[in-house]
Amino acid sequence: MSSSTSHTMTEKWVTGPQETQFYTRTYAPSSSSPRALIVFVHGFQEHIGRYAHIHPSFAENGLALWTYDQRGYGRTALDKEHRSKNSSWGKTGWSDQLQDVNWAVRTARSEFPGLPTFLMGHSMGGGEVLSFVTEHHDSSPQYAETVASLAGVIVTSPLIQQTVPASKALRWLGGKVTMVSPYTLIPAAVKATDLSHSPEFNDAYIQDPLIKSTGSLRGIGEMLSEGEKLSSTGCHHWPRNMPILFIHGDADKVTSVKATQAFFDTIDAQDKQIIIFPDGYHELQNEPPEVRQKLVNDIVSFVEARTVTALTESHSATVTQLDSTTNNKNGGPSPHPTMLKPKPSSELGQDARRVSPRL
Repeated sequence: MSSSTSHTMTEKWVTGPQETQFYTRTYAPSSSSPRALIVFVHGFQEHIGRYAHIHPSFAENGLALWTYDQRGYGRTALDKEHRSKNSSWGKTGWSDQLQDVNWAVRTARSEFPGLPTFLMGHSMGGGEVLSFVTEHHDSSPQYAETVASLAGVIVTSPLIQQTVPASKALRWLGGKVTMVSPYTLIPAAVKATDLSHSPEFNDAYIQDPLIKSTGSLRGIGEMLSEGEKLSSTGCHHWPRNMPILFIHGDADKVTSVKATQAFFDTIDAQDKQIIIFPDGYHELQNEPPEVRQKLVNDIVSFVEARTVTALTESHSATVTQLDSTTNNKNGGPSPHPTMLKPKPSSELGQDARRVSPRL
């Protein structure tokens, strides 16, 4: 456990679905009880250590945050001392990942019982979150119960479609090979300079020992096809009473902001909001300090507005009707008074090295 005057961070290995050992982190306020809980799902090829400069800010704003290295990525896949025998880089698939999301929400809620819970995902993790919520009607009763327990959903730069889609012929060929060898690794490099405007974060990404520029045929193929399914069918199955916040940069070269806008426009939700960051790249959490500050403030404001409602509903017969006209394309809610305190550039990229596995 590590701590500061404003928050604590706890690292644990937790057994999840299929007896998989998952590396997890929990951030919580150190001087007061949290008002709400965020369960966070990271993106393709990355790991939760890359968020060590921004996740504490949610705890500093009175929120608990629980997160994990996904199946096939980060320490869950690469830590030779703690990982499961069957875990390896890229060994993952969409149905397994949704099962893990369900487990993550339930595990986090068991650690923070009674708190309004928000499910949040970035990039691939955003696509997983959207799929989990829209596909629950076809899944197990437990999934439906988990979705019904949520106070809201937040997605940043979600992977619904790629900004520049992969070749259909290549994907067709990949699909055929997947049936024979699903976990064969193929090159899948993400151009670091497309991630953010911050050279220090982009350089840290390149040098990160927990990131590899490959992915499995199954993992990549299902990630892309299930994302596209969100545009064709998933958007018609959003629970009407589930609040959702979309955040995307209009200069994202990795995931399509147009697809996010189209999904937002299509879903029939009483309480939906979209915030578009002008000139924002894919990783808004790694953009210059003023952008990171606004990102945190917008998320905290969204949670706080719906936390008051959730707490009222759980303790009173009076139900507050959420405003259904919160679409904001030009900046979102007014900033929360507590601003993110960015780390000096000298500290960036150290987290991955500090927790590197024995590779």
